[in-house]
Amino acid sequence: MLRHLRVTNFAILSDVALEFGEGLTALTGETGAGKSLIVEAVNLLRGGRASADIPREGAEQAVVEAIFEPPDEILRAIEAILADAGLPGGDGEVVVRRVIRRGGRSRTYVNGALTTASRLAEIGGFLVDLSGQHQHQGLVDPKGHRAILDAFAGNETLLADMERAYQDLKRASEARTRLVGDERERAERIDYLRFQLGEIEAAKLSPGEDEDLEAEKRRLQYAERLQSGARLCEDKLYAGDGAAVDTLGAAARELAKLANLDPSLEDIASPLEEARALAEDAAAALRRYAEASAGDPARLSEIEDRLALIHRLQRKHGATVSDVLARQDQIREELDALENRDERLAELEREVERARGEAEAKAAELSSARERAAEELATAAHPRLGELGMEAARLSVVIEPRELSHDGADRVEFLLAANRGERAKPLAKIASGGELSRIMLALKLVLRRADTVGTYVFDEVDAGIGGAAAEVVGRQIRGVAEGRQVLCVTHLPQIAVLADAHLHVSKLEQDGRTETFASALSPEARREEIARMLGGVRVTDSARAHADELLQEAESAART
Repeated sequence: MLRHLRVTNFAILSDVALEFGEGLTALTGETGAGKSLIVEAVNLLRGGRASADIPREGAEQAVVEAIFEPPDEILRAIEAILADAGLPGGDGEVVVRRVIRRGGRSRTYVNGALTTASRLAEIGGFLVDLSGQHQHQGLVDPKGHRAILDAFAGNETLLADMERAYQDLKRASEARTRLVGDERERAERIDYLRFQLGEIEAAKLSPGEDEDLEAEKRRLQYAERLQSGARLCEDKLYAGDGAAVDTLGAAARELAKLANLDPSLEDIASPLEEARALAEDAAAALRRYAEASAGDPARLSEIEDRLALIHRLQRKHGATVSDVLARQDQIREELDALENRDERLAELEREVERARGEAEAKAAELSSARERAAEELATAAHPRLGELGMEAARLSVVIEPRELSHDGADRVEFLLAANRGERAKPLAKIASGGELSRIMLALKLVLRRADTVGTYVFDEVDAGIGGAAAEVVGRQIRGVAEGRQVLCVTHLPQIAVLADAHLHVSKLEQDGRTETFASALSPEARREEIARMLGGVRVTDSARAHADELLQEAESAART
């Protein structure tokens, strides 16, 4: 759940910090006070898109940060995503931070590590589910209905299998299409590949050859310097006046004499003799190296020509000789496929048919699961709609075949018959804003078993609802909050009184600037806020009495 939220320099929110608890939290306040800005900030924490004009006037950046404490099963799923992305875990918490700079650039952090907004969106799907007065308008778009039905059915494994089977079919089909391409293009491609292959094969490359040649080239380029240096070292070790071999030998002989007087000196004389022998061996090796280090201009020219050929091939086919040789193998494979087109085409036809059969089988499994779930969803939604004042309404799920795709071969659409005797029609054609809010809430209640999310946010989903329906909607939102955290922005007192906690959002002018404040209400302040919501601008004693009545009824209902 969302434990702590802090928003700074975010439009009219200069610095707002909120603590949230379990159950239902109501956020109320006058229109324009900044309630929806708080919801927008939460949306950013679940990977939502940042607007370029978010930073407060005069500030270079806005910051939204939060601490989440997800339930164990959700935390395990999040930690698996974090591990795959190389992001740190959080010891039972997930700390999210979004920094939005003026102009729209933003930075995203999870548990202190920089990541992408798309990665946050993957994690955010487990942290927060947001439903708003505009979000539920998506119910009228059939494009989202399949996902709702699949969530209800628990089709995640079937969908993953379908995705894999479809991608196999797509790859095989694309390979066949390439092979069946224009005959002239195929002939030109064969000629081009033969030329490339001949060029590489003629070079007769060996792995690591370029590195060996570069080393030999350096030795030949600096042959005179290497030869003179080797002779100088040999002279100092052996042939010159005061050579190391002579000095070490004299010291060893003198110590041997002294050892007759003190035997402990034998331990020093022995290593000196070994050093003299090693120096003599090194001098001999240097002499041989100097004799063999004569320059060879012809060989140097040969090496430079060979390296020029290798570098030319590397520019065309790869950074190293190994890359060029790997490209040679690829060209041979492609040539073999093109030159043996009929045989390869037959193989690909068999592969396409096999992959199509697999994909169609997976699509059929999905269709069957959706057919079963469609009936269950419609049945489960009916009593929920009745509780929300739509007793006569019937939600139905229509599944029609469509072209095979990564998510199956079904088109899914929700239809509604709002009244008895009416034919079911698409939601866009018959549902009002209030009806859409209630349908959405009914689906949330039905889908609770399938949701893997820690926090629900409802942003004025009570739009278009009033009277007795408002109380029912409030009880249903309260029902969603059983066992999970719900944050609800509302203008209806019938909903606000049912909350476990009540936050008030207000807007004031200070020093010529508009500031938004948010705070938890005491029991007395909550009574005044409920009375304001009931009575309007002027809070009357009768409004307070009505507020007391609603609060007492809510308290009694909570105890039962």
